[in-house]
Amino acid sequence: MEKLAVIATSPLFEMLAPPELARLAELARLYRYADGEVVFEEGDLGDSLFVIVRGQVEVVRRGPGNGTKPLTVLGPPEFFGEMGLIDKDHRSATVRALGEVELLQLTAQDLRTFRLAHAEGFTFIVVNIARSLSARLRDANARLAPPE
Repeated sequence: MEKLAVIATSPLFEMLAPPELARLAELARLYRYADGEVVFEEGDLGDSLFVIVRGQVEVVRRGPGNGTKPLTVLGPPEFFGEMGLIDKDHRSATVRALGEVELLQLTAQDLRTFRLAHAEGFTFIVVNIARSLSARLRDANARLAPPE
């Protein structure tokens, strides 16, 4: 797996120039998770985002009692965890591996480092995060109140 190839195909990094993509690939760290392993728990402090390299993750929220409510399943080239970078708040859901999963992680510090040398590319990342959050909000609104 070449980190640059994964980053170049992620919608999170659309509109970035090749040198910017290369720098992000240098900053990103690869993690592997086994089936059922938790990437992060609802309530954890959010300080990084993840790009899915291989496999799928399930996003769930705590439900009544000890149960969980499934929200969605994500796969390559999708990303998650970006909300914690935007609002610096606790994770709003739990993410766990469905089968074997490989993820690239970029921390808030990685993105600050990137911003210092690539301000325009950083702006594109923020715009892409906003687009993603907007699409997810529209989807949630449609599920809560489907059109008549």
